[in-house]
Amino acid sequence: MPDLFWVMSRLDMTQVVDILIVALIFYLAFLSIRGTRAVQLLWGIGLLILILVTISSFFRLTTLSWLIKNIFPALLIAIPIIFQPELRRILERLGRAGGFMVSPLGLDNGDSEFSTIDEITRACARLAERRFGALIVLERKTGLQDFVDTGIRLDAAVSTETLVTIFFPNTPLHDGAVIVRGNRICAAACILPLAEGIPDYPKLGTRHRAAVGVTEEADCLAVVVSEQTGTISLAQNGRLSRALDEVRLKNALLALYHPRSEKTRPFWRVPLHLPSSDEPESRHPSEPVASGANKQP
Repeated sequence: MPDLFWVMSRLDMTQVVDILIVALIFYLAFLSIRGTRAVQLLWGIGLLILILVTISSFFRLTTLSWLIKNIFPALLIAIPIIFQPELRRILERLGRAGGFMVSPLGLDNGDSEFSTIDEITRACARLAERRFGALIVLERKTGLQDFVDTGIRLDAAVSTETLVTIFFPNTPLHDGAVIVRGNRICAAACILPLAEGIPDYPKLGTRHRAAVGVTEEADCLAVVVSEQTGTISLAQNGRLSRALDEVRLKNALLALYHPRSEKTRPFWRVPLHLPSSDEPESRHPSEPVASGANKQP
């Protein structure tokens, strides 16, 4: 404490302003990547550096210490390459007045988890009955802000009527995916990465490949409703479970979708994968992302 008071007594107004500017730069940088996959990359890089520094200091490893000291200049070049989308987002927000002061859409209080699941399962059952194609992605620990930015932002409450309206054929937002964060619909008509293929179901089309593709890149869940057969599917960790009814879908989401309590949840209560169904389905391999006509069963 005496050393801290001594340092504080040596600071003048210019140095205080200098520290505040640096702190503001770091704050804005972290704010810009909040809700994206860059957070996990930063945690991974920071944890790796911490482990290496601890090992080299504890065991006094000269070669490893030399490697750590010489690798930092390379990180100055690697970090802009790794975080290119986030840096571009920072520059874009700088071009908008007050862009940094706007909080990301869809932050929830974690109190409406069961209500959100009820609304989603009812909407999927109604969409399946009418054979309206749909793709709903539920964000968990890994942020999906990169994909939210590709769609139309809504920041709407999750409700059956809203989801059915979004995926009604020929509406402006029916093409693409809806991303749900907590109890809010962040955006619709979002573009997702496609899986190269689904070995268990090779005849499935673009919508199912997008569901599998996004779950390969993040720990989210993706619910798919086929416009051809009305079959409901759930993707997790790059795996697809088929032929779910409303009850099975609800039970699976209750077991898997915990956006706020995941950190404190015991690992043995999280299923490693969903039970798959071998029920065959007649399917054309080029199913579009959304339907262009209202098809009734």
